[in-house]
Amino acid sequence: MLLVTGVNGGLGALVLERLAGREGVVAGSRTPQRVPAGVPARLVDFDRPRTLAEAFTGVRTLLLISAGAAEDDVVIARHGAAIGAAERAGVDHVVYTSLSGDGDHLPYALAHRWTERRLRASATLRWTVLRNGLYAEFLGAIAAPGPDGVISAPLGDGRLAAVARADLAEAAVNVALAPAGHAGRTYELVGERAVGGAEVAEALGAAYRPGRLTDARAAVAASDARDFQVPMVVGTYSAIAHGFLAGPGGPGDLAALLGRAPRPALEVIAEGR
Repeated sequence: MLLVTGVNGGLGALVLERLAGREGVVAGSRTPQRVPAGVPARLVDFDRPRTLAEAFTGVRTLLLISAGAAEDDVVIARHGAAIGAAERAGVDHVVYTSLSGDGDHLPYALAHRWTERRLRASATLRWTVLRNGLYAEFLGAIAAPGPDGVISAPLGDGRLAAVARADLAEAAVNVALAPAGHAGRTYELVGERAVGGAEVAEALGAAYRPGRLTDARAAVAASDARDFQVPMVVGTYSAIAHGFLAGPGGPGDLAALLGRAPRPALEVIAEGR
């Protein structure tokens, strides 16, 4: 049995779509009533670890989609609870969606690296780590033109090896359906061609006049973002602007797992406008 967590999130929903109709697939969610009709679902709430023993019963492969969007201590507690429950339930293999290695400079990298270390230390679990790059959809959101048609995101001359979320979902499915061949592997799943603010502007028919990190911080803080999200967004801008997320500049693990070239980030951004 394959259990997928976080199926009501953006990545999890795409994974579940690609597994539709397959026998032995179970959706895990804090709100199982929202899982699409006809899909077996179980209550999986990492903030209520007691739900996990029953949820993981009979599971051979666990596709653990990162339970982020929180402070480090909360995310680490969630992932620790999930991995501990998987060990006690006799789960054979955990496939974990992590963060790309070049993301170590990002404010939200720590919880991912802790989770990878926890999996490697397990005495019973086999594991595969999918180090996902930042989504092209995310870049489109943080570099969206303002009402005046100008992109003012403080990306400077930096570039991001952004990747289509749907490609990451497909790669995760391919690994989770045949995990044995990927045991003990860590894959770097980033885009093959990095793009910058000027290219995003051209794709959207906008102008690009990058602003300052100070101004971006003030704008994010004035939005409906939660306090911990402010340094996350600003740190991401800074990492892109200063050249830490440009990727390898060619084919990598993502193309190998997909069996084809990944979708171009600019195409994804233009479609999502």
